[in-house]
Amino acid sequence: MENSLKSIQNTPLFKGIKAEAIKELLDYFGVGIKEFKKGEFIYHVGECATNMGLVLNGCVHIIKEDFWGNRDILAEVGVGGLFAENYAFLANVPLEVSAITIEQTEILFLDVRRLISDAIGSRESNLILIKNLLAILAQKNLMLTRKMEYLSQRTTREKLLSYLSAESQRQKSSQFTIPFNRQQLADYLSVDRSALSALLGKLRDDGILEFSKNKFVFK
Repeated sequence: MENSLKSIQNTPLFKGIKAEAIKELLDYFGVGIKEFKKGEFIYHVGECATNMGLVLNGCVHIIKEDFWGNRDILAEVGVGGLFAENYAFLANVPLEVSAITIEQTEILFLDVRRLISDAIGSRESNLILIKNLLAILAQKNLMLTRKMEYLSQRTTREKLLSYLSAESQRQKSSQFTIPFNRQQLADYLSVDRSALSALLGKLRDDGILEFSKNKFVFK
């Protein structure tokens, strides 16, 4: 864990907390760091997550799969991001989603219930940590609201343009990148990949946008 302290310091969860204080906090509620290979499940549907995960390197997708294996990507968690925090707080509630890596990934696991215990509740560093956690949860709720807006659109075209428009505005440029490949984008928007690819081709032919892999330009 010592070797990863710099990476931990740079995460939103530990923003504003000094290195020595981070070490003390991790001694109390840090469970450990684990590396996962690409495509490896961290949590499966039906399991109970006793710890939340903090991504130090790599990337995690939070997914929902139906009986036939069709997959929806609910969220992407990059470096510095948290996952399974809600279930870790609830402890005995089985997961309704799975967490899977999309590349080699390093995760710091944290016992979130110890974080809010009275034993360290008076420490300034712990109060900062809780404040950071609340800010992260608020941001994730905002992201969920945005995704609901995309999915509420009636057609594949409306879903795609709603998402791409939001990404363009967020990055403040008509040229922007997205974190998904074609299959992942289809899974994220809950649309058919073939229909999505055909639509992208039509939008390009109509002069609305240009794209190369995950890079897009609105014309």
